[in-house]
Amino acid sequence: MHSGKRYRFRDTLYWTRKYIIIFLLWGTVPVILHMVGLEWMHLPWQPISVIGIAVAFYLGFKNNSSYDRLWEARKIWGGIVNASRSFAVMARDFVNNDEAESLKSKEELQSIRTQLIHRHVAWLHAFALQLRQIKPWEHQKPHHWKSRQALDTEYSEEKMEGILNTFLPKQEVEYLLTKGNRASHLLSSQSKSIMQLRREGTIEHFRHLQMQSMITEFYTLQGKAERIKNFPFPRQYASINLFFVVIFIFLIPFGMLDIFHDIDNHAWIWVSIPFSAITSWVFWMMEIIGDFSENPFEGLHNDVPITSMARGIEIDIRQMIDETDIPDPVPVNEAFNVKV
Repeated sequence: MHSGKRYRFRDTLYWTRKYIIIFLLWGTVPVILHMVGLEWMHLPWQPISVIGIAVAFYLGFKNNSSYDRLWEARKIWGGIVNASRSFAVMARDFVNNDEAESLKSKEELQSIRTQLIHRHVAWLHAFALQLRQIKPWEHQKPHHWKSRQALDTEYSEEKMEGILNTFLPKQEVEYLLTKGNRASHLLSSQSKSIMQLRREGTIEHFRHLQMQSMITEFYTLQGKAERIKNFPFPRQYASINLFFVVIFIFLIPFGMLDIFHDIDNHAWIWVSIPFSAITSWVFWMMEIIGDFSENPFEGLHNDVPITSMARGIEIDIRQMIDETDIPDPVPVNEAFNVKV
């Protein structure tokens, strides 16, 4: 995700340079046809402007809906941040010998706390990586894959196995790799582990209920994020919006020609070309911003920075148990030099 104050204008122009060239070339076509004698090529601007108003309203609807999806995704991960801190504090403080049938040493208790927190860290990273799996409706052009490679947001089984091996014992990793939704089964394993500690008395009954409620909360948050990931912005709305924008952009040069061809100085007719391109560019930018915002987990520059957030939570909760071998934060993206 871009983390600066705003995108630079030149970066935005670079991002959309292909379309700017197309709009300039298309704006030139009716002007040239008009200059060679086809003066009837211009169309009245009034009906075109009515279409433009309708398209603008529809674009507003789509962008609002896309922003809602993006912001909900951010709120979900904000909830994961808060709940993870609460769970880590519980794992640190609730694991003790207060109700234990067989007393454990300080080292054994610390090892149990570490296992619980490491399993949760594994869930954070595994879940973030699962959300990076590409769906058919997400962007899959070659330069989008290059962007994912540059941002290190590509999904792979090797990455998943590496995450699990970093935080979990080998036997548990082998078990999880046989499952489809690894994040879901990590929470299941966490629940089993907490239940076993409850039977041993290492976690008192009511404290166990509190920790189990946190597992339920993580399942809820995971399900909310999966709902956004697995159900796209309705295709009928996305498709019709694109059709309307393309039709309007197709008509713009002919309407601009109608405005400028009546000016006494015929040289002004050439001014319709940049005005056509600018108008087309504005509407197209609104379309593609909504298009990219509707998929907040696909691993591109405008996503919710879940990889960085997962690392931030890891650092926070591992420090709660006084671990020192902690990785550095993952910086969110500040550059923006890819095309759409």
